[in-house]
Amino acid sequence: MTNEFVFTLSYSFILFILLNLVLTAIIITLERKSPTTTLAWLFFMILLPGIGFLFYLLFSQNISKRKIFKYTLEETETYQSLLNYQREQFEDNTFRFHDLSMAKYTDMILFHNKLSDSFYSQDNHVEIMTDGRKKFDVLFDEISKAKHHIHVEYYIMKNDDISQDLYALLEEKAKEGVIVRLLGDHIGCRHISNSTIKSLIKAGVQFAQFFPSRFMLINAKANYRNHRKIVVIDGKVGFIGGFNVGDEYLGLYKKFGYWRDTHLKIIGSAVIGLQLRFLLDWRLASKKTFEISSEYFKDIYDRSDGKIGMQIVSSGPDSINEQVKQGYIKMIASAKKTILIQTPYFIPDDSIMESLKIAAVSGVDVRIMIPNKPDHMFVYWATYSYIGELIRYGAKAYTYENGFLHSKVIAIDGEISSVGTCNFDIRSFKLNFEVNAFIYDKKATHQLEQTFYNDLPLCREITKEIYKNRSQWIKTKETVSRLFSPVL
Repeated sequence: MTNEFVFTLSYSFILFILLNLVLTAIIITLERKSPTTTLAWLFFMILLPGIGFLFYLLFSQNISKRKIFKYTLEETETYQSLLNYQREQFEDNTFRFHDLSMAKYTDMILFHNKLSDSFYSQDNHVEIMTDGRKKFDVLFDEISKAKHHIHVEYYIMKNDDISQDLYALLEEKAKEGVIVRLLGDHIGCRHISNSTIKSLIKAGVQFAQFFPSRFMLINAKANYRNHRKIVVIDGKVGFIGGFNVGDEYLGLYKKFGYWRDTHLKIIGSAVIGLQLRFLLDWRLASKKTFEISSEYFKDIYDRSDGKIGMQIVSSGPDSINEQVKQGYIKMIASAKKTILIQTPYFIPDDSIMESLKIAAVSGVDVRIMIPNKPDHMFVYWATYSYIGELIRYGAKAYTYENGFLHSKVIAIDGEISSVGTCNFDIRSFKLNFEVNAFIYDKKATHQLEQTFYNDLPLCREITKEIYKNRSQWIKTKETVSRLFSPVL
């Protein structure tokens, strides 16, 4: 090999690296990503020139400027009139609260109304479920009673036993003449076999996948996941929370052990929000002309005597507002006594981190519970790093030792709370399509707080001393993981 050839090869390689960095910097700058995310991607390009750029093109497509969920003119007029009427009541202080103590959260309710187009209802019943077997028993019972329609949307569904039980029940209801729509995420539902899908469709179940791949191995939207878990039955009963569909959620995987999660069954006008969310997702995924007609909402206002106030809030990469995260910040800022958080992944951005630090040093009792074992290694050690930083500001942190903690809950001052699909991590805030129920009710929030305190004897506290004395190997894993946390 001649010196001239070696020089040419080296020169070409240097040009390749420089071109890779220049192109990446231009694209990232034009898309106006946050400085932290930009630096993380640039570092990734340096480590993996060429490959890193390809990953960026495939997994960091900006869709925030696209209006992918669209209402028809008639739908817009109908729904916006409801929102505008309620907005005027809040702004004029004429809204009548069933629970007068919730009036102090008018600004928060109005915030979600304006930012998220989320209306406030206060006629809801809520059942809180923390065990997988109980959740699926209740869900299957409600599905079996369906008369008109069943709308099911999950991030993960599989081919295992509990998944097959769900498919069999849906096929049975479809054969009875019930309208059944089943929506799954393109990544989370990749293990559903073609034979299962064919069986569902043959039985009359309408099936669709969110952002499916146009080509066999390439999907430009692969980094965007529909992480929502929604079920709506006859427009009367809704389900939302952290449980997906799989045997591990019943505690049947030795790797995880008992699966600790939180899910809600809702009866009341909040089901409107879940129904709208599903129908918009379905219309996009199915690519069919589909009118959101009144038949899916006909029993909304005359069937519940509940007393719980609630808003259903959605967020996703189609919006720059990060609505669920902004709701978390609003809740944290309102706290005077306690902030209780359960989350499997804690990789907050600067706004969440600063909010929690301010609360902790202001005397608010801030407590965060995370799993004691990783299901995603880099995510876990990045989580541990952020937890260690918060401990220094006076927050308390715990690892759940009785299995795997997957619950996504925040409870504030024993009065307001949120349960849904959104984790406390950048992926959930920026890249995933999420949905949460924001609850304005002392009794429901107290119950969520009590489940947190009941879990504490099953936890190990991460004290300042324990965190300080962690091994050098753990420190190294934290450092590397945190560096890439904006793109995890």
